[in-house]
Amino acid sequence: MTVAEKFAGTWTFADSENFDAYLKQIGVGLIMRGIAKNLKPTLTFSMNGNKWKIVSESRFKKHVWEFELGEEFDETTPDGRQVKSKFFLEGDVLVQLENAIKASDKSTRFERYIDEQGQLVIVSLTVVIIFCN
Repeated sequence: MTVAEKFAGTWTFADSENFDAYLKQIGVGLIMRGIAKNLKPTLTFSMNGNKWKIVSESRFKKHVWEFELGEEFDETTPDGRQVKSKFFLEGDVLVQLENAIKASDKSTRFERYIDEQGQLVIVSLTVVIIFCN
């Protein structure tokens, strides 16, 4: 089974850990964090060759990513940040890099993979890079 075949289909939200801390780290306000924590989105993955589509839907919001693996594209994230986004595979892991355009915004790395129980797992890592001279 290919990596794409493992992801293909619809996934229902089950649980999250430290989501509020992540949202706070990227600058989402208190009210929006409260709303976001209560959303239970479904994710639908579909592919046609190197072209992928991911649809995240909840009762309040729908977000669609359409992309080719390895190709950078402009994105407005669900929390409103303007980023340059890129998806690619590292082994069986679908990686998404969101590179912030504004210096005041955060860049983020998401790793999506299918675990041993056949569940879709999404891990987010916020990256802050500081240069000194």
